[in-house]
Amino acid sequence: MTTNIALNPQDIIDEETHAQLGTYAKLPLVAVRGEGIMLYSAEGKAYYDFYSGHAVTLTGHCHPRVVAAIQEQAAKLIFYSNIVYNDVRAEYTEKLIEAAPEGFGQVFLCNSGAEANETALKLSRKFTHRPTIVALEGAFHGRTMGALAMTYNSKYRDGFGPMMPGVEFAPYGDLDGLSAMMNDQVAALIVEPIQSIAGVRMMPAEYYRGLRELCDKWGALLIFDEIQTGLGRTGTMWVGEHWGVTPDIITLAKGIASGVPMGATLISSRIAETVKLDEHGSTFGGGPLACAAALATLNLIVDEDMPAHANAMGAILKEKLGKLPHVLEVRGMGLLLGLRLDKPAKDVHMEVFNRGVIVGTSADPNVLRVMPPMVVTPADIDHLVAVLADVLGINE
Repeated sequence: MTTNIALNPQDIIDEETHAQLGTYAKLPLVAVRGEGIMLYSAEGKAYYDFYSGHAVTLTGHCHPRVVAAIQEQAAKLIFYSNIVYNDVRAEYTEKLIEAAPEGFGQVFLCNSGAEANETALKLSRKFTHRPTIVALEGAFHGRTMGALAMTYNSKYRDGFGPMMPGVEFAPYGDLDGLSAMMNDQVAALIVEPIQSIAGVRMMPAEYYRGLRELCDKWGALLIFDEIQTGLGRTGTMWVGEHWGVTPDIITLAKGIASGVPMGATLISSRIAETVKLDEHGSTFGGGPLACAAALATLNLIVDEDMPAHANAMGAILKEKLGKLPHVLEVRGMGLLLGLRLDKPAKDVHMEVFNRGVIVGTSADPNVLRVMPPMVVTPADIDHLVAVLADVLGINE
């Protein structure tokens, strides 16, 4: 499948390389169009996108309902700050709270996952009057200085010290080790329920229930960083539903507005009622255009029961991927999966890309990440499996 787009991709690559700060190692692809799970290059080549641009295109590329909502809002009002009220912001925040777990009373809108996590950090210290935040080894919570302090991997931290004080890291998956660190100075425990960048790591249900019990015992807040797991990707609207665990704060971003930059911090009522005017803010947070995209996204997820579809497609993916050569384990749930291989993932990643399929790597050199949009179909999955079978079977 090709497009009629005819651009000079090397000129684009050269211009971007010259002008943009080099912070990412990029694939040799100039993306110019997307539709559903498909991404198209400047040369017109089609790619099956099983990575979703860091798990962002939750409803697929350019879903017609999201595009229409953005176009309609752009013609009415692109932006005004929170100094005024706005119709689309009011509707979106009300519907998001309706979709949130029981006990969540309000939401703070912002622009990214890092900002959402910074908000959670600030509110936790303010609410508890305690200084310490506990994160987990392997955690990734963002690159701004507060979020970076809660991010474990030295790859992201080196050269940017000193880090913000007051953050401690508990051993991943070890409730006893975490218990030994908890005390009456801990404001909050922040957790990625599935550690995506670390290699799609997760623990049994008892672990997450244990986190809730420890926080309750010590009067600390439990923060779930659902920037990748939220809004249905794991097969339920909120990942805690799998284990019967409700946190005190949920942070969101990535796919919340189907690719329009946006973040959110969902706050339980008991915390929200203590926040005063002027204690926090974000100029662009909750802008009308972003809210229109987010509202269309949320309505799509609810109307089409996308979490159920993600659950069903995830089960098919897990079963088929688990039968491939060199696959030792399929981690994760729903449409947030990791393939642990008996060989370096980077080489497989590029071979798959050369065959027109985009997947992701991780901090674990043997884990590939598979995170397609929630519109993925069985036929799309069959294509991915066929490509991976070809690549992984080369050396058989």
